[in-house]
Amino acid sequence: MIRLFDIVLSLIGLLLAFPVFVVIFILGFIDTGSPLFRQQRVGRHQQPFILVKFRTMKVETAHVATHLASKSSITPLGRILRRIKLDELPQLWNVLKGEMSLVGPRPCLYSQQELIDQREQRGVFNVRPGITGLAQINEIDMSTPELLAQTDAKMISEFSSKAYFHYLMLTVLGAGSGDRVR
Repeated sequence: MIRLFDIVLSLIGLLLAFPVFVVIFILGFIDTGSPLFRQQRVGRHQQPFILVKFRTMKVETAHVATHLASKSSITPLGRILRRIKLDELPQLWNVLKGEMSLVGPRPCLYSQQELIDQREQRGVFNVRPGITGLAQINEIDMSTPELLAQTDAKMISEFSSKAYFHYLMLTVLGAGSGDRVR
């Protein structure tokens, strides 16, 4: 049932947000010359997939976890996109393709071994990663791997259709501030 919700909602989101995509793409091209950011992430069953986002950091920024990046790496447009969470919109494509869910644990990088180990111990990789979830609305980011993995596992164990829509609604209403940067 959740997969059906993901397909319908991501398709609706992609269609309705298309004009916003075009505007952000043009502004992103002006801002960095490269408006889309693509990065390999750890997916369900630890399978790799390419996550797509609007670029919020300078092109030359190292591919590290957000909490390890410097605030000076964030572009002027990136600050705005992060604040209103529009940098995540292209991930609706990842959801439609089945690589992600709207709700689930945020996908990590393969270089985040401590987080991968913590999540593996708790069975977190048995579900699709998501755009938002319990950790995100509670402002728990990847800088605290054990707490994040525990929170992800809790969300998975208590997951339901009601929780799915609850996390989505809280995210749309502004809960959580995204990953911190130094």
